[in-house]
Amino acid sequence: MTAPDSPPHAWEPLTPRGVAAFARASLGRLLLVQFIAALLAAAAVDWFLYDGWFPTVREAIGQLPDEGKISAGKLDWHGDSPRLLAEGTLLAFSVDLNHAGDIRSPAHVQIEFGRDDFYIYSLLGHMAGRYPAGWAVAFNRKELGPWWGAWEPALLAIATAVVVAGLMLMWAVLATMYFLPGWVAAFFANRDLTLRGSWRLAGAALMPGALLLAAAILLYDFGVLDLVRLAFVVAGHLVLGWIYLLVSLLFLPRHVASTAGRRNPFAPPMA
Repeated sequence: MTAPDSPPHAWEPLTPRGVAAFARASLGRLLLVQFIAALLAAAAVDWFLYDGWFPTVREAIGQLPDEGKISAGKLDWHGDSPRLLAEGTLLAFSVDLNHAGDIRSPAHVQIEFGRDDFYIYSLLGHMAGRYPAGWAVAFNRKELGPWWGAWEPALLAIATAVVVAGLMLMWAVLATMYFLPGWVAAFFANRDLTLRGSWRLAGAALMPGALLLAAAILLYDFGVLDLVRLAFVVAGHLVLGWIYLLVSLLFLPRHVASTAGRRNPFAPPMA
């Protein structure tokens, strides 16, 4: 039989009751569940890259000429311009040396290579970037094809590491920002919550939003969500952390003040 003061078994951060259980769980348990949630989010990002972007990149490389490079801040292009290299639902590549605007893809993101710079078009508008003067990279099918084939798995592994490390660090920073307001709210709600427990509770409350965003990325890749709806989910997943933090307080035990050794001052003295 479990002792009354033993920490609850915290294992799922999807419900307010499950989030509340982390207030009395160990720090190691919280970090373990956060790591698993971060891996799930990284898997969603990897699938998005592998299924949504990488096929278009491979197709664009296959359409490059046999010669070409970017060096001294300029694109040395041996082919027709303007030219659409590859186009998918999410990503498109084109070459327009003078940025004449003759090619506009309906893809959500279009990268256009010019003679001295490149443009990135999206729903939010476009931004320009210049090729670094120190760059000396190949821009042809013969060299980029083998390079991409060798680095594609490594890029997925790097994306996994970046997402997991970034989420773990972000959750630690945000929990440090959230735990004090959560502790104050628990105090006025007469809930039993320590400062350390409030930090763990805040860290657990951030996971549902990240998992929601990971699911939205998959739905975006499958075409269920468009870019506008995805942007709303990106903004809303931060608010979801506050909602879980406050609602989970209701599932904490009430704070009961000890009355041992106290006498009612209005009661008559004992004989």
